[in-house]
Amino acid sequence: MIKGLRPLLRGSTYTGVLFAVVGALAGLPVAMVALGLTLGLDGRPEAAWAALPVWVVLLGVAGLPRVVRRVLAAGARRLLGVAVPDPVKGAATERWRTPAFVVVHVLLGWTVLIGGSTLLVMGLTLPGRWAAGEARVSLFGWAAEVTGVWAWIVAALCLALAAALFAGVSGALRWTAPRLLGPSPAERLAMAAERERLLAERNRLAHELHDSIGHTLTAATIQAAVAGEVLAADPDAARAAMRSIEESTRAALEDLDYVLGALRDEQSGTAPTRTLTDLPELVDRLRHAGAVVVPRTSGDLARVQGTLSRAAYRIVQEGLTNALRHGAGGPIELRVAAGPEQLELSVVNGVGGGPGGGAGAAGSEAGGFPTSGHGLPGLAERVRLLHGEFEAGPDGEGQWRLVVRLPMRWSA
Repeated sequence: MIKGLRPLLRGSTYTGVLFAVVGALAGLPVAMVALGLTLGLDGRPEAAWAALPVWVVLLGVAGLPRVVRRVLAAGARRLLGVAVPDPVKGAATERWRTPAFVVVHVLLGWTVLIGGSTLLVMGLTLPGRWAAGEARVSLFGWAAEVTGVWAWIVAALCLALAAALFAGVSGALRWTAPRLLGPSPAERLAMAAERERLLAERNRLAHELHDSIGHTLTAATIQAAVAGEVLAADPDAARAAMRSIEESTRAALEDLDYVLGALRDEQSGTAPTRTLTDLPELVDRLRHAGAVVVPRTSGDLARVQGTLSRAAYRIVQEGLTNALRHGAGGPIELRVAAGPEQLELSVVNGVGGGPGGGAGAAGSEAGGFPTSGHGLPGLAERVRLLHGEFEAGPDGEGQWRLVVRLPMRWSA
């Protein structure tokens, strides 16, 4: 008897039975409407059985509104403990699934109310009736006298069957809810697309953070070293280096604030939109750091707009940062050419140690700057997403060359 009651005492079974009873009670008004319609057409009491299919149809119709699915999904999560997400807005779904669950839910609820309550009443009252000499079992027209120890055996059996019924109904609801209330194939595709969009956005933010913070820390480190060396001999140059550090770190803090706000789903203000028109400011900051940058531009850079211009700025920024980190201290040649069909970006700098010591070699620590090795792979991935061409490697004796070609159709 105790073993048979154990499933009933578990929280999941108890709440599952409660969920089933709520469904039965919710289906009661619909049953009254179906019975009224049936008896209105045929006044004979025997016609009440004809109300069953009408009841089922009305239950299905009641399950058509989307709000019903949302309510049922919330109840299933709370009482059944199953993972049933809310419907995806705008995604197509099979409209029959929720009505089918409503019918199953209500029928299982009435099974609990009628079958479970009957078994419980029999199990709890039989021993008392036997003691009073009135132990009798009757069910659906069948009746039998129960005497002696059989009254206790039948009572224990009824309680065990009630517990099994409750556990079975709860398990059936937990099995059915994710399959009928859960996402449809179309909704799963919409959820996968949304996850892909979020991952792409986070990946873009990671690139933005890497480019901005990496460039700022590299430039600030060099500028601080320059300021320390010329502080006594040339205070004006030292002050200029400190101002450059202030400007670059302020810009990096703006980028950091935006990225962290986006990762936390907070309103962090408008995203920094640095484009190719901001290249002179970038080159000036590098010159304050002591770098010799020789820029050459051709074509109308103002014609390059939108995603392409923002991505091109970050690519140039990362290329110059790598040249500043790993270069041999010579001039850095920057070329930006905007043609009618493609945008070409190139950064050429000298490197130490001959042709093998690339300016962006992954994991290198040239010049005292430890790197994570994500610079060139990140650039290559960014260029690939823009359907462009990426080249990086030694270019003759003691030179490193980075070349990126991007189609102009992304300028939007």
